[in-house]
Amino acid sequence: MAGKVFFSVTMSLDGFMAPDAVPVEYVFSPEGQNDPRVQRWMTKWSELQAWLFPQRWFRENLKLGEGGEEGLDNDIARATYERTGASVMGKRMFDGGELAWPEEAPFHTPVFVVTHTKRDPWERPGGTTFHFVNDGIESALLQAREAAGDRDVRIAGGAETIQEYLDSGLIDEFSITLAPVLFGTGIRLFDRVDPDRLALDQARTDASSRVTHLTYTVGKR
Repeated sequence: MAGKVFFSVTMSLDGFMAPDAVPVEYVFSPEGQNDPRVQRWMTKWSELQAWLFPQRWFRENLKLGEGGEEGLDNDIARATYERTGASVMGKRMFDGGELAWPEEAPFHTPVFVVTHTKRDPWERPGGTTFHFVNDGIESALLQAREAAGDRDVRIAGGAETIQEYLDSGLIDEFSITLAPVLFGTGIRLFDRVDPDRLALDQARTDASSRVTHLTYTVGKR
């Protein structure tokens, strides 16, 4: 039986899932490190994701050392990873990750990158292989479903890719981790989604001392 298609992201209280767009190749370049725009981007991103960094599972998965926090946030981060049999992401997210991820990329499953760039599969240590899909989001999802088997497919991001899958009616469920930060400007999660096409039901709410995790099932109107 095929698993669900879902996404799971952290969002600011005012609805942003990323700071203002800065070219990813510049964020991770030596020149960018001294640019106030990049420094501001990194500070805001770190504040948004602050709940995740201390978690034991996160530290173990990225081989950052032993120890870390355990509890609700750790359990949810681990469960999200364990349910995922394959991931789909957009080219911009991949470009940033290619520069920032360690050699052993943190997915440990097949990843399908929606792109117009033709490229052979890129195999990394630890079980992650990136496949580059040139014929659209539905083809990427079909390949991810086949690779995932009876596990779920995660639409990893970025925002535009998630919006495309939502607008196409291809998302079954999503989780938002609501962080107590305000961005003011940035990349909104639901900016390009047609609200008249989606019906949401709240499936679960979990609150820790750091964040609130909200889970919704998605239907069509």
